[in-house]
Amino acid sequence: MLVNEVASRVQSILHEIADDKGVEILDLTVQPDHVHLFVSSPPKNEPALLANWFKGISSRKYNHRYADHEGEKIGWARGYYAGTAGHVSSETVESYIQQHKGGDS
Repeated sequence: MLVNEVASRVQSILHEIADDKGVEILDLTVQPDHVHLFVSSPPKNEPALLANWFKGISSRKYNHRYADHEGEKIGWARGYYAGTAGHVSSETVESYIQQHKGGDS
């Protein structure tokens, strides 16, 4: 479950990854069972690559730093949703993410 200290740690790690990869996080919400992540990235970074970076690197970093045994490890589901904000404003996407903060969506 991505709550309390675990959520805070995951959020911090996601920001580390963005900084390392030259990607800007515009909005981020960690839900108990998933993450909403709105990023600005150069076009050369395909959505699949971004998902791989954020999911793969974050689970490795978290598990290395904080998981002392198997039950504390985090892992992500294989799937992801990626969309572009080309036809909607960034404010619309940010509003969507903000609406889902604290909810179970």
